[in-house]
Amino acid sequence: MRKIVNDVRLMVKVCDMYYNQNISQLQIAKLLDLSRPTVSRLLASAKEQGIVQINISYMDGINHWELERQLEAMYNLSDVLIADAQDSPEELKKALGRLAAGHLDYIIREGDVIGVSMGSTLREIAPNVSVDKKKDITFVSLIGGMGNLGSDLHSNSLAESLAVAYGGKFVPFHAPARVSNPVIKEELLREDSLSAAIGFMHRLDIALVGIGYPNEDSAIMRTGYFEENEIEKLISKDVAGDICMQFYDEQGNTSPYKEDNNVVGIDIHQLKKVPHSIGIAGGTDKLSAIRGAIKGRYINTLITDISCAQALLEQPHI
Repeated sequence: MRKIVNDVRLMVKVCDMYYNQNISQLQIAKLLDLSRPTVSRLLASAKEQGIVQINISYMDGINHWELERQLEAMYNLSDVLIADAQDSPEELKKALGRLAAGHLDYIIREGDVIGVSMGSTLREIAPNVSVDKKKDITFVSLIGGMGNLGSDLHSNSLAESLAVAYGGKFVPFHAPARVSNPVIKEELLREDSLSAAIGFMHRLDIALVGIGYPNEDSAIMRTGYFEENEIEKLISKDVAGDICMQFYDEQGNTSPYKEDNNVVGIDIHQLKKVPHSIGIAGGTDKLSAIRGAIKGRYINTLITDISCAQALLEQPHI
């Protein structure tokens, strides 16, 4: 067997059949009267000895490939996608939206259920979706959508926009995003009118979530869900970030903010079970929020920008 595997002429013959003639390994085995594992070993030996050299020509077209792979390994993430630096926060959101739309097109499958949170970055995904036919996909809001301001940032609005872009179905979640106490929250979650959306939340294939930090420019302030004094209180308690308006510290712990969580929607701990939980955020001001989201395992895919990615590599703190 060793002699066969080291036979250079046989290696070249097998490589020519496999790489140039597109003959399968199983067919090669039958034609040359070899076993399928022997054909595989011949191909591997040819690569080791430099008889076959594989070059992936498009690698230079992906600007941050190596950094993406480093971050995946460092943070145990399924995927990392990095956008180039942009001239303004609005341009950055658009760049992140384009990346998210491309990644969604790649991973999405017929019959998938996709949950959508809220925020101005997620708003940029739908305009960049490119599909040539309708898909059997269901989009569901992950959080209630009634607020005083910024209705285009609400989960219902974003989920519906994506459903239209894909020609899929939209399941709204008609409830306030936040209520005054946990009793009202639990009563609402038992309403029959919300049962369809809640059911879909428990069987998500993909979740698209914005990663926020509570300050005056955040979506939760722009949608009128929180008062300024409440934000100051959260900051005094070392909050790192939020997903679906549910807060956590830099270790991903939500318990310090339990009393602030009268949010009507998915429990972010459910995101740990979602096969593709995609967190989208850029800018170094989101660094702690992203770390906390990763540490809490609320996301397994990160879409961010180059400045934040470099900071994550140089200052892991995890």
